[in-house]
Amino acid sequence: MSQWKERLRANRRRLELDLLHSDNRCLYSPLYYAQYRVTLPLIRKYVKGKLIDLGCGDAPFKRKIEGLVTRYDTLDLFPRRTELTYVSDIQDMPAVPSASYNSAICLEVLEHVADPFRAIREIYRILAPGGVLIASAPHLSRLHDPPHDYFRYTNFGLQSMLEQVGFRIVCIRQRGGLLSFLGHQISTILLAFVWNREWIRKVVWVVNSWLIAKACFVLDEMLSLDEEFAAGYVVVAVKPATEQKGTGELG
Repeated sequence: MSQWKERLRANRRRLELDLLHSDNRCLYSPLYYAQYRVTLPLIRKYVKGKLIDLGCGDAPFKRKIEGLVTRYDTLDLFPRRTELTYVSDIQDMPAVPSASYNSAICLEVLEHVADPFRAIREIYRILAPGGVLIASAPHLSRLHDPPHDYFRYTNFGLQSMLEQVGFRIVCIRQRGGLLSFLGHQISTILLAFVWNREWIRKVVWVVNSWLIAKACFVLDEMLSLDEEFAAGYVVVAVKPATEQKGTGELG
């Protein structure tokens, strides 16, 4: 059993590397598709000026948005397959000057942070007045990247946390639902299982793209299952031009 698990992990790492700069990456699973359909349009709409990608990982959206900003910097705990501007923890970023960025994105990171309030305070600090934060976080998710997997978020929790620090909420959007969450598990196992088999993976990719990745997301949108079964959320928040706490509402 452990041998099979290790083989699947190796295949998944190869799959993610192969898809890193591919336009087809959005069709990996329903949750990936949801990020491209919900999160990416909000990023494109709201980012401006100097941007920092916090907990950037492989910075998969960099090519799609760097033309919209004057500068694209990156920060993570350690380099992966992209050069980092800062090697740091988002809970403590002393090397990043205060009020130095107009935009920040923080995608699927807050669940891995032991003290999210401390992280949000640091993000608030490094944003200039009027600066915008676009963050996404899961509500439904399997355990991943243990032992550093600490939290799941509701829309109300995200709003409360950000407003307590001082942000004003522009909008919060649901990102997929129960079917997207379940479909993601199926896509991950299915593609990892066949990715080292050239003769079948193209067929499985097409089937997965249409019958799982797209179908689960579209069905979730049609069923409108509300926040009870949200796979996750993306929030857009602004640091006020004056140091006053925001009173934003759910969008």
